[in-house]
Amino acid sequence: MILTGVIINLAAIVLGSAAGLLLKKGIPDRMGESVLKAMALCVIYIGISGTLDGENILIAIISMAVGTIIGEALSLQQRLEQLGGFIQSKCRPSAGGVSVAEGFVSASLLFCIGAMAIVGSLQSGLSLDHSTLTAKSLIDGISAIVLASSLGIGVMFSGVLCFLYEGIITVCARFIGPYLTTSVINEMTCVGSLLIIAVGINMLFKNKIRVMNSIPAVFLPILLCRIM
Repeated sequence: MILTGVIINLAAIVLGSAAGLLLKKGIPDRMGESVLKAMALCVIYIGISGTLDGENILIAIISMAVGTIIGEALSLQQRLEQLGGFIQSKCRPSAGGVSVAEGFVSASLLFCIGAMAIVGSLQSGLSLDHSTLTAKSLIDGISAIVLASSLGIGVMFSGVLCFLYEGIITVCARFIGPYLTTSVINEMTCVGSLLIIAVGINMLFKNKIRVMNSIPAVFLPILLCRIM
């Protein structure tokens, strides 16, 4: 089924969040931080592996530069943060001082803006290859346990946004399929993997890179491979 990978990802986030809520007071902060850093290293490893698929370094460079300019012009990162602010204004803080919105926004930044979501969804839609989303689900599930144990039920709600985000990309992949040759897919994987590395760096150093503003770069190889 075309949405199998997306459903697996949703289930992993929901189940991981549920486990985190049950263990909320049982995971020491020090242990939770160490697990997140371990997952960050796994994300970086996946990203580095994916960059090796690239065949033309100029396409990767131009895609990253132009895509980031587009994302900055559209203020994609800021718009996501504004959505979080809107949710924040509609939710009451929990008893522990952490609002539902805070958990939702923090988890969404981790689960949705990574290039694994885009590349994996495209693979699911085009070839029913759910391996990338399955790998992402394992990472997301473990991360959800740790995040939910400290940020609460808002982490679970982020799974809905992740499902919609990945589902739309998966379905739309069928329409752009004729334009996605092997070379195009390899270049998209390369560019997307650079963003995966950025996500891992953000997990290690607390969001130093505005990854959301570079998301348009993943789609530029569709055009660049036709003219270069």
